[in-house]
Amino acid sequence: MRVITQHRLGGPEVLTIVDAPEPQPLPTEVLVRVKAIGLNPLEALLRSGEFPPLLGRPPFILGWDISGVVEEGSLTYRFRPGDEVFGMPLFPRAASAYAEVVSAPALHLVRKPVSLSHVEASALPVVGLTAWQGLVDLGGVTEGDRVLVHGGGGGVGHVAVQIAKALGAYVIATAGGSKRKFVEGFGADEVIDYTAVDFAGAVRDIDVVLDTIGGDTAERSLEVLRPGGHLVTAVAEGDAELAAKYEAAGMRFSGIAVDPDPVALRGLVELVEQGRLRVHVQETFPFERVADAHRLLDGGHLQGKLVLTI
Repeated sequence: MRVITQHRLGGPEVLTIVDAPEPQPLPTEVLVRVKAIGLNPLEALLRSGEFPPLLGRPPFILGWDISGVVEEGSLTYRFRPGDEVFGMPLFPRAASAYAEVVSAPALHLVRKPVSLSHVEASALPVVGLTAWQGLVDLGGVTEGDRVLVHGGGGGVGHVAVQIAKALGAYVIATAGGSKRKFVEGFGADEVIDYTAVDFAGAVRDIDVVLDTIGGDTAERSLEVLRPGGHLVTAVAEGDAELAAKYEAAGMRFSGIAVDPDPVALRGLVELVEQGRLRVHVQETFPFERVADAHRLLDGGHLQGKLVLTI
C-alpha cells in the first residue's frame, strides 16, 4: 500500500509518498480500505513542528479522519467486510491515516450514513466530535440558551453552529465578512463580522461561548457571558491563568481535548440522518497532491474542510 510520510519537520514539501506493508489488525480492530481522508489544521502544525510533538520525531504518518470500507476484522462483532465506516481512530495517538489502508479499533468507527459520501464522512469526525464534546458534553447547551461560536466559518465552527441549533439554542457566530452568507446558510441567527465589529461590544448575556480561534478572543469573551456563563475552548485548553480569571469572575472554563467517543459519533450520525447536520468540503485533492492541500491548510481562513481522495 501507499502511505504519506515525512522524515523531517518543515513545509508541505516534506510530505512524501512511499510504499509500506499493510498493517495487521489486532483483536477488536478492523482493517479499512480508505476512500477519503479529512485534513485538519493540527496536522499542518505537527508537520512543521509548530505544535508539541504528539507523534514524536519524524518519520511519522499524519492523519486521523478516515472514511472507507472494512476489509477484515479480528475477533470483532461490530463490522463485517464490505461495511462502509468512518471515524477518528486513536486520537491523540498516531492513527497513521494518510494511507491507503488503516487498522483501527472497531469501537472508534461507525457505519457511514448512506446520505454521506466518503468525502463528506471523512471531513466530519475531528470537527464534529470537537463541536459535540464542546457544546453537548462540556457546555450542556439546552433549548433557549444563547450560544456564541467564534470562527463560525471554519471546520469546527460551521458544524458547531448546526449542533447548537439542533439543541434549540439561539446561535451567534463570528466570521469574516466574506463568510457571512456561508455561516448564515448553516442556521446562525446572527453573524458578527469580526473585521468590522468588536464582538465584545455587540453581544451580551451569552450562556456558552465556544472558542475555536484563540489569542485574546477567549479572554475577551469573559465580557459577553451572563453570570455563571461558560467558556469552552478548543485552543486555549491549557491556559491555567485564563482559567483562573474565569473562575475568579464566577464563570466556568473548560478546554476540549477531543477523543474518539463512539457515543458522540453516533449522535453526529443521527443529526446527519435527520437532515440537521452537513459538513462543507471546500476542496478535495487526490492523494498525490497532499503537498498542495497542506499549502492551503497553511494559509488558514478555510471554509469548512479539505479532503484527500484515494
